[in-house]
Amino acid sequence: MREISFDTETTGLNPRGGDRLVEIGGVELINHVPTGRTYHVYINPQRDMPIEAFNVHGLSEEFLSDKPLFEHVADAFLEFVGDAVLVIHNAAFDMGFINMELERCGRRTISRDQVLDTLDIARRKHPSGPNSLDALCNRYGIDNSRRVKHGALLDAEILAEVYLELIGGKQTALSLMPDEDSSSSSGQNAGHEEGLGRFNARPRPSPLPPLILQAEYEAHQAFIAKMGDGAIWKKYQ
Repeated sequence: MREISFDTETTGLNPRGGDRLVEIGGVELINHVPTGRTYHVYINPQRDMPIEAFNVHGLSEEFLSDKPLFEHVADAFLEFVGDAVLVIHNAAFDMGFINMELERCGRRTISRDQVLDTLDIARRKHPSGPNSLDALCNRYGIDNSRRVKHGALLDAEILAEVYLELIGGKQTALSLMPDEDSSSSSGQNAGHEEGLGRFNARPRPSPLPPLILQAEYEAHQAFIAKMGDGAIWKKYQ
Protein backbone atom coordinates (compact mmCIF):
# COMPACT_ATOMS: atom_id res chain seq x y z
CA MET A 1 0.00 0.00 0.00
CA ARG A 2 1.43 3.35 -1.06
CA GLU A 3 0.73 6.51 0.95
CA ILE A 4 2.21 10.00 1.00
CA SER A 5 2.52 12.02 4.18
CA PHE A 6 1.77 15.47 2.87
CA ASP A 7 1.84 19.16 3.81
CA THR A 8 1.67 22.61 2.20
CA GLU A 9 2.48 26.21 3.05
CA THR A 10 0.46 29.13 1.69
CA THR A 11 0.10 32.91 1.66
CA GLY A 12 -2.99 32.74 3.88
CA LEU A 13 -6.11 30.82 4.78
CA ASN A 14 -8.51 31.35 1.86
CA PRO A 15 -7.76 29.64 -1.48
CA ARG A 16 -10.88 31.17 -3.04
CA GLY A 17 -10.08 34.65 -1.75
CA GLY A 18 -6.73 35.22 -3.45
CA ASP A 19 -4.36 33.21 -1.27
CA ARG A 20 -1.93 30.93 -3.07
CA LEU A 21 0.23 27.87 -2.53
CA VAL A 22 3.96 28.51 -1.88
CA GLU A 23 5.40 25.13 -0.80
CA ILE A 24 4.59 21.41 -1.13
CA GLY A 25 6.24 18.57 0.78
CA GLY A 26 5.56 14.84 0.61
CA VAL A 27 7.10 11.69 2.12
CA GLU A 28 6.44 8.34 0.48
CA LEU A 29 5.31 5.43 2.69
CA ILE A 30 5.00 1.83 1.53
CA ASN A 31 3.01 -0.32 3.95
CA HIS A 32 3.40 2.49 6.52
CA VAL A 33 7.22 2.51 6.21
CA PRO A 34 9.04 5.59 4.84
CA THR A 35 10.96 4.63 1.69
CA GLY A 36 13.30 7.63 1.67
CA ARG A 37 11.64 9.02 -1.47
CA THR A 38 10.29 12.55 -1.04
CA TYR A 39 8.79 15.39 -3.07
CA HIS A 40 9.53 19.03 -2.29
CA VAL A 41 9.07 22.26 -4.21
CA TYR A 42 8.77 25.99 -3.55
CA ILE A 43 6.27 27.86 -5.71
CA ASN A 44 6.06 31.47 -6.86
CA PRO A 45 2.57 32.64 -5.78
CA GLN A 46 2.71 35.73 -8.05
CA ARG A 47 1.57 37.97 -5.22
CA ASP A 48 2.81 39.58 -2.02
CA MET A 49 3.46 37.67 1.20
CA PRO A 50 1.31 38.85 4.14
CA ILE A 51 3.33 39.32 7.31
CA GLU A 52 1.05 36.88 9.19
CA ALA A 53 1.93 34.08 6.76
CA PHE A 54 5.62 35.03 6.68
CA ASN A 55 5.76 34.78 10.48
CA VAL A 56 4.47 31.18 10.21
CA HIS A 57 6.78 29.77 7.53
CA GLY A 58 9.44 32.42 6.88
CA LEU A 59 9.08 32.35 3.08
CA SER A 60 9.38 35.86 1.71
CA GLU A 61 8.11 37.32 -1.57
CA GLU A 62 11.74 37.91 -2.59
CA PHE A 63 12.77 34.30 -1.85
CA LEU A 64 9.86 32.91 -3.88
CA SER A 65 10.20 35.33 -6.81
CA ASP A 66 12.47 33.04 -8.86
CA LYS A 67 10.69 29.79 -7.99
CA PRO A 68 8.53 27.96 -10.58
CA LEU A 69 4.84 28.64 -11.03
CA PHE A 70 2.50 25.86 -9.93
CA GLU A 71 1.49 25.16 -13.53
CA HIS A 72 5.12 24.32 -14.29
CA VAL A 73 5.34 21.68 -11.54
CA ALA A 74 1.76 20.35 -11.67
CA ASP A 75 2.52 17.36 -13.89
CA ALA A 76 5.53 16.27 -11.83
CA PHE A 77 3.45 16.66 -8.67
CA LEU A 78 0.58 14.54 -10.04
CA GLU A 79 3.05 11.92 -11.25
CA PHE A 80 4.59 11.66 -7.78
CA VAL A 81 1.15 11.37 -6.14
CA GLY A 82 -0.21 8.83 -8.63
CA ASP A 83 -2.94 6.77 -6.95
CA ALA A 84 -1.36 6.94 -3.48
CA VAL A 85 -3.42 8.00 -0.47
CA LEU A 86 -2.46 11.48 0.77
CA VAL A 87 -2.06 11.47 4.56
CA ILE A 88 -2.73 15.04 5.72
CA HIS A 89 -3.33 16.75 9.06
CA ASN A 90 -6.43 18.93 8.62
CA ALA A 91 -6.86 17.78 5.03
CA ALA A 92 -9.60 20.24 4.08
CA PHE A 93 -7.12 23.13 4.31
CA ASP A 94 -4.33 21.62 2.19
CA MET A 95 -6.65 20.04 -0.38
CA GLY A 96 -8.53 23.32 -0.78
CA PHE A 97 -5.29 24.92 -2.00
CA ILE A 98 -4.04 21.95 -4.02
CA ASN A 99 -7.30 21.52 -5.93
CA MET A 100 -7.66 25.26 -6.45
CA GLU A 101 -4.19 25.37 -8.04
CA LEU A 102 -4.92 22.27 -10.15
CA GLU A 103 -8.14 23.81 -11.41
CA ARG A 104 -6.38 27.08 -12.29
CA CYS A 105 -3.99 25.28 -14.63
CA GLY A 106 -6.53 22.86 -16.10
CA ARG A 107 -5.28 19.67 -14.41
CA ARG A 108 -7.33 16.95 -12.77
CA THR A 109 -8.19 17.52 -9.12
CA ILE A 110 -7.64 14.97 -6.35
CA SER A 111 -10.79 13.38 -4.93
CA ARG A 112 -11.63 13.22 -1.22
CA ASP A 113 -11.53 9.42 -1.49
CA GLN A 114 -7.78 9.65 -2.05
CA VAL A 115 -7.18 11.55 1.19
CA LEU A 116 -6.80 10.38 4.80
CA ASP A 117 -7.12 13.08 7.48
CA THR A 118 -4.98 12.38 10.55
CA LEU A 119 -6.81 15.13 12.44
CA ASP A 120 -10.01 13.07 12.19
CA ILE A 121 -8.13 10.00 13.47
CA ALA A 122 -6.61 11.99 16.35
CA ARG A 123 -9.98 13.44 17.38
CA ARG A 124 -11.50 9.96 17.53
CA LYS A 125 -8.56 8.53 19.44
CA HIS A 126 -8.04 11.51 21.78
CA PRO A 127 -11.44 13.24 22.00
CA SER A 128 -10.31 15.55 24.82
CA GLY A 129 -7.45 16.86 22.65
CA PRO A 130 -5.44 18.90 21.98
CA ASN A 131 -4.73 17.41 18.56
CA SER A 132 -2.48 19.87 16.78
CA LEU A 133 0.64 18.38 15.20
CA ASP A 134 2.82 19.82 17.98
CA ALA A 135 0.47 18.47 20.67
CA LEU A 136 0.56 14.98 19.13
CA CYS A 137 4.35 15.10 18.97
CA ASN A 138 4.33 15.87 22.69
CA ARG A 139 1.85 13.08 23.38
CA TYR A 140 3.86 10.46 21.49
CA GLY A 141 7.36 11.62 22.41
CA ILE A 142 8.27 12.63 18.84
CA ASP A 143 11.12 15.14 18.51
CA ASN A 144 9.84 18.27 16.77
CA SER A 145 12.59 20.59 17.99
CA ARG A 146 13.57 21.40 14.37
CA ARG A 147 10.11 22.89 13.82
CA VAL A 148 11.05 26.47 14.69
CA LYS A 149 8.95 27.59 11.72
CA HIS A 150 6.52 25.59 9.60
CA GLY A 151 8.01 23.93 6.52
CA ALA A 152 6.12 21.60 4.19
CA LEU A 153 8.71 18.84 3.91
CA LEU A 154 9.72 18.93 7.58
CA ASP A 155 6.07 18.87 8.64
CA ALA A 156 5.41 15.96 6.26
CA GLU A 157 8.31 14.04 7.85
CA ILE A 158 6.99 14.74 11.35
CA LEU A 159 3.44 13.84 10.30
CA ALA A 160 4.66 10.48 8.99
CA GLU A 161 5.89 9.66 12.51
CA VAL A 162 2.69 10.92 14.13
CA TYR A 163 0.58 8.91 11.68
CA LEU A 164 2.40 5.68 12.53
CA GLU A 165 1.70 6.27 16.21
CA LEU A 166 -1.96 7.09 15.58
CA ILE A 167 -2.50 3.79 13.79
CA GLY A 168 -0.77 1.69 16.44
CA GLY A 169 2.87 2.65 16.74
CA LYS A 170 6.09 1.19 15.42
CA GLN A 171 6.46 -2.48 16.25
CA THR A 172 9.76 -3.71 17.65
CA ALA A 173 11.63 -6.25 15.62
CA LEU A 174 11.37 -9.88 16.64
CA SER A 175 14.47 -11.68 17.74
CA LEU A 176 15.23 -14.63 15.46
CA MET A 177 17.58 -16.29 17.93
CA PRO A 178 16.16 -18.93 20.29
CA ASP A 179 16.38 -18.42 24.05
CA GLU A 180 19.37 -19.98 25.70
CA ASP A 181 17.01 -22.35 27.53
CA SER A 182 15.46 -23.69 24.35
CA SER A 183 16.53 -26.95 22.88
CA SER A 184 15.63 -28.87 19.78
CA SER A 185 15.16 -32.12 21.73
CA SER A 186 11.60 -33.46 21.79
CA GLY A 187 11.55 -33.59 25.60
CA GLN A 188 12.47 -29.96 26.09
CA ASN A 189 10.36 -28.73 23.20
CA ALA A 190 7.08 -30.38 24.13
CA GLY A 191 4.23 -28.66 22.34
CA HIS A 192 6.51 -27.18 19.62
CA GLU A 193 7.19 -28.33 16.07
CA GLU A 194 10.30 -30.47 15.93
CA GLY A 195 13.43 -28.40 15.50
CA LEU A 196 11.83 -25.09 16.59
CA GLY A 197 12.80 -23.30 19.77
CA ARG A 198 10.98 -20.48 21.57
CA PHE A 199 11.36 -17.03 20.03
CA ASN A 200 10.68 -13.91 22.06
CA ALA A 201 10.49 -10.29 20.97
CA ARG A 202 13.37 -8.15 22.17
CA PRO A 203 12.37 -5.70 24.91
CA ARG A 204 12.01 -2.05 23.94
CA PRO A 205 15.22 -0.07 24.58
CA SER A 206 13.10 2.52 26.41
CA PRO A 207 9.47 2.48 27.58
CA LEU A 208 6.81 3.97 25.34
CA PRO A 209 5.73 7.48 26.32
CA PRO A 210 2.37 7.67 28.12
CA LEU A 211 -0.62 7.99 25.80
CA ILE A 212 -2.39 10.50 28.04
CA LEU A 213 -1.29 14.00 28.85
CA GLN A 214 -0.51 15.03 32.42
CA ALA A 215 -3.48 17.42 32.34
CA GLU A 216 -5.79 14.53 31.37
CA TYR A 217 -4.43 12.39 34.23
CA GLU A 218 -4.95 15.19 36.74
CA ALA A 219 -8.50 15.82 35.49
CA HIS A 220 -9.28 12.11 35.90
CA GLN A 221 -7.87 12.08 39.43
CA ALA A 222 -9.99 15.10 40.33
CA PHE A 223 -13.07 13.35 38.93
CA ILE A 224 -12.39 10.23 41.02
CA ALA A 225 -11.88 12.31 44.16
CA LYS A 226 -15.45 13.56 43.85
CA MET A 227 -16.78 9.97 44.04
CA GLY A 228 -15.75 9.46 47.67
CA ASP A 229 -13.81 6.71 49.40
CA GLY A 230 -16.07 3.94 48.05
CA ALA A 231 -15.28 4.63 44.41
CA ILE A 232 -14.30 1.42 42.63
CA TRP A 233 -11.65 3.35 40.65
CA LYS A 234 -9.59 3.69 43.85
CA LYS A 235 -9.00 -0.06 43.93
CA TYR A 236 -7.01 0.19 40.68
CA GLN A 237 -4.72 3.14 41.39
